[in-house]
Amino acid sequence: MKLALFQYNIKWEDKEANKKRIEELIEKCPRKSEIDWLIFSEMALSGFTMKTAIAELSDADQNFFRDLAQKYNINISYGGVENGFNNLITLNRHGDRINTYSKIHLYAFGGEDKCYKAGSKQELFELEGFRVMPAVCFDLRFPYLFWNMAEKADIYIVIAAWPMRRAEHWMTLLRARAVENQAYCAGVNRIGLESMLEYSGNSMCYDPLGKTAIDAGSAEGIFISEAVLDRELVAKTRKRFPFIGERKNFPWQENRHKS
Repeated sequence: MKLALFQYNIKWEDKEANKKRIEELIEKCPRKSEIDWLIFSEMALSGFTMKTAIAELSDADQNFFRDLAQKYNINISYGGVENGFNNLITLNRHGDRINTYSKIHLYAFGGEDKCYKAGSKQELFELEGFRVMPAVCFDLRFPYLFWNMAEKADIYIVIAAWPMRRAEHWMTLLRARAVENQAYCAGVNRIGLESMLEYSGNSMCYDPLGKTAIDAGSAEGIFISEAVLDRELVAKTRKRFPFIGERKNFPWQENRHKS
């Protein structure tokens, strides 16, 4: 599978301008015919706003991504708000929705928990032979989500609005999730200014050994994996280094009370 990460400068709370920019970047991408799966960032049309009415996806917004999937014959994952939930939505090549994940860990430090509803269920879905676990931004800081799905997932995808000042955390955690779970881990972030925050992008994809498959840096554009993502690499890595099978449910609480 050829994976592509869509990293762009989202115009703050201006969906129509952002739709136009998305179309421009896809149209001028010289390698767009190679793409099997295109992933956008968190709240991809509005930016990470706490104005819920602006962030909420309309039928026209949904149809925009559906039409892209159909026009370019690609699978698409994108972020947007539905019924008060901060969602990651995935469409197949026909534009049919195949999965919706609602962000479980809301970013209370930025007031997200006061504006949106938290999800309560992890998701796992299949896309062209890959078993995929979706996550959104702040979820990345909670490794148990990824551990829970490690034996079942071949690739984790994380969409985000992750500020530049903590870019090193973002890249380190993405790589850690790949290495510790022996799976691909792809993260898509934005660039530019959003209200008072600056974003450096650093959209990345790491393979099951922690090697870089995609590094978008801080530029705007569509970044496509040079090598085909291979589910067999996941299986071979786990067979050669069978670390996941050695995990234990360590009785932390029990030991703490005895000490």
